[in-house]
Amino acid sequence: MSTQKGNIGVTTENIFPVIKKFLYSDHEIFIREIVSNAVDATQKLKTLAGKGDFKGELGDLKVEVKVDKEAGTITVSDRGIGMTADEIDKYINQIAFSGANDFLDKYKEDANAIIGHFGLGFYSSFMVSDRVDIITKSYQDGAQAVKWSCDGSPEFTLDDAERTGRGTDIVMHVSDDCKEFLEKDKLEGLLKKYCHFLPVPVVFGKKQEWKDGKMEDTDADNQINDTTPLWTREPADLKDEDYKAFYRTLYPMADEPLFWIHLNVDYPFNLTGILYFPKIKNNLDLQRNKIQLYCNQVFVTDQVEGIVPDFLTLLHGTIDSPDIPLNVSRSYLQSDSNVKKISGYITKKVADRLSSLFKNDRKEFEEKWDDLKIFISYGMLTEEDFYEKAKSFFLVKDTESKYYTLEEYQALIKDAQTNKDGQLIYLYAADREAHYTYIDAAKQKGYNVLLLDGQLDTPLVQMLERKLEKTTFTRVDADTIERLIVKEEQKGEELSAERSANLSAVFESQLPKTEKTTYHVETQPMGEDAMPVVITQSEYMRRMKDMAKIQPGMGFYGEMPDMYNLVLNTDNRLVKDVLEKSEAATAEALKPIEAELRGLNARKSVLQAEQDKKKYDEITDAEREDMNKCTQDIEAQENKRREVLAEYAKDNERVHQLIDLALLQNGLLTGEALTRFVKRSVDLL
Repeated sequence: MSTQKGNIGVTTENIFPVIKKFLYSDHEIFIREIVSNAVDATQKLKTLAGKGDFKGELGDLKVEVKVDKEAGTITVSDRGIGMTADEIDKYINQIAFSGANDFLDKYKEDANAIIGHFGLGFYSSFMVSDRVDIITKSYQDGAQAVKWSCDGSPEFTLDDAERTGRGTDIVMHVSDDCKEFLEKDKLEGLLKKYCHFLPVPVVFGKKQEWKDGKMEDTDADNQINDTTPLWTREPADLKDEDYKAFYRTLYPMADEPLFWIHLNVDYPFNLTGILYFPKIKNNLDLQRNKIQLYCNQVFVTDQVEGIVPDFLTLLHGTIDSPDIPLNVSRSYLQSDSNVKKISGYITKKVADRLSSLFKNDRKEFEEKWDDLKIFISYGMLTEEDFYEKAKSFFLVKDTESKYYTLEEYQALIKDAQTNKDGQLIYLYAADREAHYTYIDAAKQKGYNVLLLDGQLDTPLVQMLERKLEKTTFTRVDADTIERLIVKEEQKGEELSAERSANLSAVFESQLPKTEKTTYHVETQPMGEDAMPVVITQSEYMRRMKDMAKIQPGMGFYGEMPDMYNLVLNTDNRLVKDVLEKSEAATAEALKPIEAELRGLNARKSVLQAEQDKKKYDEITDAEREDMNKCTQDIEAQENKRREVLAEYAKDNERVHQLIDLALLQNGLLTGEALTRFVKRSVDLL
């Protein structure tokens, strides 16, 4: 044939700058597109042979990739069906002939959607090339080989060519700004990333071995892909070691998986794959984006967030479905109906697998629970459907390392841990060692304590309190043991307000002044055998601070100080002794102050009673001034009282020792204060 010249059938002025501009961030996918086309051509020939439409010798059907750094070319060759001149005109020259007129307007904001929707896979080669040549010969008898060439403008040439056998060579003349792809290691890395599991052998050079002090090529092809990956095989033909070996291929540095699910469904969509449950502790972010998404064994992406439910991104493995478009953006995938069906199916399969393991081998399930818990918790928190399935096999673990379902645990604690208002109180600790004293006190009362030390346990507790009827979770250090589960109105001899205030002031004056830490001192009769001083922390505030660490928008709570209650046990002999001695030592100094306070408080009550009878705007300035002066005088006397008690307390070794013991028990005694405590303890001995 004579040389044919013409313009590629597009309605845009020049499609190639558009392709380069919109697809630049994904420019490395050119190798996937070109190799995939070669594989498709090979597969089509196999199909024709299978139907008897091709009776020739198939021979070696590998796809070969070559790089010539000096010539600046990358060549992808196949021995597939090839093309005639007419077919080149139809499939190459008529870009997107089904809808070329409006494709740019419609898809200019979505780079990846250009490819795939409009058959532009071949044209991705121009993202890295100044010129692309196609040398091809059809499988049909008597076909003439032809060469198509284009330099990135709409103009092309088409000539007769010489080719000894059927198939196609795509020769990419790499542009100056993409020379990195001519590096052997770079190109091989991309081939392994995108073509690792293609169904036709992909060869890149020769295998090498160490010889005479250097690496040299051997005669063996360097095949970079596994044509029959594990998910394409029948589960009945596979052993556990096969699954583990495949996992090591995918994630060479990872720990051995806990177990796996082999997916295989052909209705109402096609889906195969293997999903592995990795060992997950408290490193959620490190675990994401380990699922590899494939379309007919062609790698699509490992950025599956938004495509599958968020908690499933913690799984590892592969998903392959021809119903997932090969070249689409994530936004397209998220709205695709097939993807949504697949996502729901995988969620169900995961829940069913976990449920099956729990029912069939609970002992093994419990052994793996600590590694599974964060994954299951995440799913329950983020997917209502998964919560409904998982609540039957979700386990809680107590401080004795015994496991219970939610239903079992409710039955276990119902009698002992229901308070006077009918609320079931789930007591828990976040650290078995740090909370040992509180756990022990709870056990002495006949209570059971859960161990909730996971990254997601705070939001999980919040959710379970909403889901479970009349249920409250309380950490064992949130209050004194008597007030954690109130069975009846508290009894016991309370100190008078005046004596309680004085005792509290003695201890409060000697508490450490620590940045972002505040203490509130109170008194309570807790029994002669209970600890003299107990530190508790508000359940609500601690939870809010924990949530602030993991939930955006709650930073306000994270900036608030840690707030602790220091509770003085007025039944304990040591506290009684401090109270009696402080009263004896400060009685004379406090007598005039307390007399003045009684008078001032009585006057304030009278002024308040008079003002309560009036509307706000009826109160005169003089009356307001009287109230303000009375309040200021009371505060001045209170300061005097605190100063007297602080002066007494500063040299009281017992007060310091009791405070430090309570701080030490809660990990709050550090630095210089800890050194002083040790020295004082030695002196007391």
